[in-house]
Amino acid sequence: MMSPQLAKGRAEYRKAFWSARGLFIVAGIFSCFVNLLMLTGPLFMLQVYDRVLASGSEETLLVLFVLVAGLFAIMGVLDYLRGRILANAGARFQAMLDGRVFDGVMRQSLSPTARARPASAMRDLESIQQFLSGNAPFAFFDAPWVPIYIGAIFLFHPWLGAFALAAAVLLFFIALLNQMMTKQPEIDARIRAMESEKFAESMRREAETVRALGMGGAARGQWGKMRGEALDSQMQHSTRAGFFQTFAKTFRLFLQSAILALGAYLAVGGEISPGMMIAASILMGRALAPVDQAIANWRVFVRARRGAQALQEFFAVTPMVEPKTGLPEPKPKLEVQGLAVAAPGDRTPIIRNVSFAVEPGEAVGVIGPSASGKSTLARALVGVWPPLVGEIRLDGATLDQRSEGDLGSRIGYLPQDVGLFAGTIASNIARLSDTPDEAEVVRAAQRGGAHRMIVGLPDGYDTEIGDGGGQLSGGQRQRVGLARALYGDPPLLIFDEPNANLDSEGEATLVQAIRDAKERGCAIIVMAHRPSAIAACDKLLVMKDGTQQAFGPRDEVLRKTTTNHAQVTPINRGAAQGLPQGESA
Repeated sequence: MMSPQLAKGRAEYRKAFWSARGLFIVAGIFSCFVNLLMLTGPLFMLQVYDRVLASGSEETLLVLFVLVAGLFAIMGVLDYLRGRILANAGARFQAMLDGRVFDGVMRQSLSPTARARPASAMRDLESIQQFLSGNAPFAFFDAPWVPIYIGAIFLFHPWLGAFALAAAVLLFFIALLNQMMTKQPEIDARIRAMESEKFAESMRREAETVRALGMGGAARGQWGKMRGEALDSQMQHSTRAGFFQTFAKTFRLFLQSAILALGAYLAVGGEISPGMMIAASILMGRALAPVDQAIANWRVFVRARRGAQALQEFFAVTPMVEPKTGLPEPKPKLEVQGLAVAAPGDRTPIIRNVSFAVEPGEAVGVIGPSASGKSTLARALVGVWPPLVGEIRLDGATLDQRSEGDLGSRIGYLPQDVGLFAGTIASNIARLSDTPDEAEVVRAAQRGGAHRMIVGLPDGYDTEIGDGGGQLSGGQRQRVGLARALYGDPPLLIFDEPNANLDSEGEATLVQAIRDAKERGCAIIVMAHRPSAIAACDKLLVMKDGTQQAFGPRDEVLRKTTTNHAQVTPINRGAAQGLPQGESA
């Protein structure tokens, strides 16, 4: 029985597909005229052999030739137009779902397990678009005319019709055999190709480690083995598919000659005219063309069918996000009550029983050892990971009451691993906006202590940083990420290990940026692993093993944890107050 989610996914896919039904109808109408005009050749041959040659009339031949030339010209135009119509249908289908698929891929990628798999939804959508834009759909539009062509051959002679019918059935079974014999090799080739691509991508991401540890040869050997298996499966599939395609084409040509021989036998016996003999051969070739075309494009059809099934399943697991009612600009007040959070797709909490509040103009530091749940809490506070239990409210409204774009513009987030994108520094600070506020870009960089570093680069804010910000150092990426978080002066700031790659000057700038944000009335949360990050914090939240250990004024929490010898964090009181640091956690 189909699940409700899958039923919704199929309904969403069908709605998008049939949104172009008007184009499909027009293409179908054009196909009718094209197939009718396909009778021009056989009828011309019939008239030439049975009337022109018999009468010897050159005038009749000229009139027939001019008429046939006009009909073929019309057929060519209609055939071209139906191809363009189907291409437009494919483009409309893809354009309608491009944004939906992109959003779904982004949401699905939030799951740690999903990030480990190559996203295929975009390739699935493209495979359907390529199917609609190619020659494969013509086989479906022309297939209903096969009985009509065979019926016309029956009018010439029952033997000719029976021969054409048997030929069509034989080619149909060849098409089925092609599908059965090539299905598994094609699946094996696709799986092994995806595995090799995944391995190569993981090696690319860790290229520095691979090079530094001398793992290149071993990695290349493993990839070569996986690639070889993929190529073997691909060759097996190509060999079988090529055999059936060549056999079907050759067999169809033989059948056309065979029906011509049968027609000649009947013509010699006086049962049909020579024109009927030629016309029957042409008509049978046309009747068998859709089957031959289906075999030739079978791989494209199978890929599109698989892509359609995969897209429906994808829509089922990533349902559409319903529009949200717009809410006013929130006050910078954050409340967390009884919060438990797990990774998307999992039900085992990583953090649980967390409750605290952040008032306007207040900074809260979250401290604790590694794997205590700090980064998980940060992901929940920015709305990336939804709560299993409990609530997160910004100015009284839960985070899910705001749209993704609206919520993102109200939050300044600096993740532990700063992710930058190909483009200029300015576009990254402006969050890839199409209409960036240049003055705000500079202001955010100044507040984040990145302005002097940026203008010191050859092209300043217009410096191209490459994919992932590869042209910048770790500290420079951290500063640009901080400026991006401050862009637009959001009321809520969440920093996850903001000083991980900063030197002493950068840490001092960070502390000053936090103090400036407090003066502007922002609410700030800092996930800290190094003491200097909490120097400007008013309160501390202590985490351990995913649970809240303490929350309150910074000095009071530090005093209690020190007095109770709670080995929750090695951050000492002096370092937190901005004095010389003790040992880093």
